[in-house]
Amino acid sequence: MEKKDRKPYPSDLNNDEWQILEPLIPPAKPGGRPRSCDMREILNGIFYETRSGCAWRMLPHDLPPWQSVYHYFRQWKETELWNA
Repeated sequence: MEKKDRKPYPSDLNNDEWQILEPLIPPAKPGGRPRSCDMREILNGIFYETRSGCAWRMLPHDLPPWQSVYHYFRQWKETELWNA
């Protein structure tokens, strides 16, 4: 899951923010299919959508597929993973 070289968006995580959030990401489910998306890029997609207010289907093509970004957003929202 190597990060694609792309021009950063203002909503992207910087390295310090990623170091804080990375340990909070749940591991992939055991026995399931391995993750094919970079989790930092998933978060960048979520933050892009949140900051821009665009529709999920309008995420830029250099971010992970909108379906993957939305899947993790919905899953983490439903489980209240980061609910304060």
